[in-house]
Amino acid sequence: MHNVSIRREIAERVLARRGKLHLFERLEARRTALLVIDMQNAFVAPGAPVEVPMARDVVPAINRLTVELRKLRVPVIWVCHQNSADGRDWERFFGSFVAPEKRRQAAQALCAGDPLQRIYGELVVSPGDLATTKNRYSALIAGSSPLDQLLRGKGIDTLLIAGTKTNVCCECTARDAMMLDFKVVMLSDCTAALSDEEHLATLENMIQQFGDVMSADEVLRILK
Repeated sequence: MHNVSIRREIAERVLARRGKLHLFERLEARRTALLVIDMQNAFVAPGAPVEVPMARDVVPAINRLTVELRKLRVPVIWVCHQNSADGRDWERFFGSFVAPEKRRQAAQALCAGDPLQRIYGELVVSPGDLATTKNRYSALIAGSSPLDQLLRGKGIDTLLIAGTKTNVCCECTARDAMMLDFKVVMLSDCTAALSDEEHLATLENMIQQFGDVMSADEVLRILK
């Protein structure tokens, strides 16, 4: 797990702007959902094509959190990345950010039906959980997934963000969520990046401009 905390100067900046560090003192369970983003074999399994090793470290925290959220009837939504086997449905990414010799392997790992596209086996998925796929970093950008309609159909206005990478798909989804008027909490101990520095940069961006940053235990306290 990332051993970082928001720097004092950032906390002081937040306090000077709005008078309190945390945005939310209480959250309504009936209007809250947990998004678990990209915790699939392609990113989490050892030796996977787009492996994020630190993602394995947050699996126990996510499992503990989902147990408690289900008791509160907070929906747990598994959001997995999915592209076509050749990556042509996102040419801007696969054609520019992936080396040609690695493109086929990366795209195949994220295509429907591939074992690497499935949720990592050590995560506990309940039959009552929900699931969707996205084909861009953000699950809430137009055309990426049906997540926005799913959330609004359930009267959800608050999103807890878990998963990987903190600074890519988690952050992109969280930013779009805030700009679509959702309340957002980035879960500091349930998200993972490739380095402590990248993880911390997102937490500090979030708490200043896009949402709250809390641990799983802190969120459970204000939900209960």
